Amino acid sequence: MKFIRMIGRDIRDAIKSVFRNFSLSMASISCITITLLLVSLAIVSSYNVDNFTKLISRDFTIVVFVNQDITEEELTEVEYNIKENSNVSEYKFQSKEDIAASMMETSDTFKNIMGQWDETENPLKDTFLIKVKNIEEITETAIVIEKLDNVSLVRYGEGIVENFLSVFKIIEKVLVAIVILFIFVTAFLISNTIKLTIFSRRREIEIMRLVGASNFNIELPFIVEGLFIGMFGAIIPIILTIYGYIALFTQFDGQLFSPFVRLVQPNPFVYIVSLIILSIGIIVGMFGSLSAVRKHLKI
Repeated sequence: MKFIRMIGRDIRDAIKSVFRNFSLSMASISCITITLLLVSLAIVSSYNVDNFTKLISRDFTIVVFVNQDITEEELTEVEYNIKENSNVSEYKFQSKEDIAASMMETSDTFKNIMGQWDETENPLKDTFLIKVKNIEEITETAIVIEKLDNVSLVRYGEGIVENFLSVFKIIEKVLVAIVILFIFVTAFLISNTIKLTIFSRRREIEIMRLVGASNFNIELPFIVEGLFIGMFGAIIPIILTIYGYIALFTQFDGQLFSPFVRLVQPNPFVYIVSLIILSIGIIVGMFGSLSAVRKHLKI
């Protein structure tokens, strides 16, 4: 009960301190609000870039051309080896007759030319269309498949895949670095606000020391104050994250530029991001306050 009363008193004193030092608190809350807005933007962007990468990666296909004169038995062996590859998620076989039929449906020119072919005159090759589990290993997978007997050629968009992955990896790393940087900026802002608060209350702290207050009893009100500053600073970013993202998703019908670049569904995404923002505000506020108290009061 004593501990609960002490916590209740510290929460009350922390709220009073926030309003007693209103100008300092508002300056800190405003800076934290702006910083957390940028953190939210970076997190939302990072999640969506990762989503874009996954969606576009699913469209990359390895096209395997087998020899023109392959037998049924050899074709079965190639299919077995493809199926047994650990990075192959799914595959589809297309006979040269099916390929010709598909091409004839797209153009009258193809239809006039290919319609004259009989089974022996068809110069096309049977193919396997392969999707991979891990896009980062598509090159290694293609090399392994190309070495199989009776495989004449393998294509998967060489160069394009590597460039695509490199660009999105760089973007993701930059966004992660921005999030980390903004977290440190938030901690710095809260820490400086608490330093000013400590300076204005130094006589009160000296009295607490003289009456025998423990380090924990002196630190706790400032930690709680940092918690409230971080929490108040997170309110506007959370509101803008939820309603702003939902409005963006609705406005663009869940996609950017093309149907292949789709946004993450708002529910539960925006609430997860909001919880992350609130947690960052609270945790960084508490640790920023604790750091300021311990460092500058030399407790």
